[in-house]
Amino acid sequence: MKNFKYWLTAVIFSLIISVMAGMINPPEAQAQLGGTLLKTGMRSADVTQLQNRLNYLGYDSGSADGIFGRRTLEAVKNFQAANGLTADGIAGANTLRALLNKTGGYGTSPSRGYISAGGQDLKLLARLIYGEARGESFEGQVAVAAVALNRYYSGKFGNSVRGVIFQPGAFTAVSDGQYYLTPNATAYEAARAALNGWDPTGSALYYWNPKTATSKWIWSRPVIKTIGRHVFAR
Repeated sequence: MKNFKYWLTAVIFSLIISVMAGMINPPEAQAQLGGTLLKTGMRSADVTQLQNRLNYLGYDSGSADGIFGRRTLEAVKNFQAANGLTADGIAGANTLRALLNKTGGYGTSPSRGYISAGGQDLKLLARLIYGEARGESFEGQVAVAAVALNRYYSGKFGNSVRGVIFQPGAFTAVSDGQYYLTPNATAYEAARAALNGWDPTGSALYYWNPKTATSKWIWSRPVIKTIGRHVFAR
């Protein structure tokens, strides 16, 4: 009986510690940026999230390719210096916590819901990619999905990925029916890359083909970059 009481006490203590850990570092934060220490030479999805968030705040970390290189190092140092942190270029717990606080709802937000790299949203994005950008490079295809996700996370274009895609007049492929073509493996791979955090656009909310665009308003948007035949803007 005494051994059972000791065992039960240990189990209860373990559960309390787990709950407290979840309160300190909630699942939403882990989903947004799971690493506890990111530094030069590392390659991971967490590095991609780090780069996306730094770029979103205006710190040039380079292409969000998941590789912690020199530009990412300098961006981390600049962010740290601007936020009263030790500017060592190592994204440890304090730096990541500050970055999450600064970027708020960007990326996977509890208020918008976490999107996994599978399920119905993967299919929706793969159809969008194939209908809008099947002739583009892989980066260009990921960029199209990234815009849709950026719109979703902004909270200004729809309450679901489906809502964003089917917003009237938002995407040409939906209007002309190409959205309903069967996507290939590359489209699914590009959709999965975007869902895993790769945003080649630098947080763009709009894109268009300058050779076919007829809207004067769209050119009023601040242009970020050009990828293939598409211009991406905020």
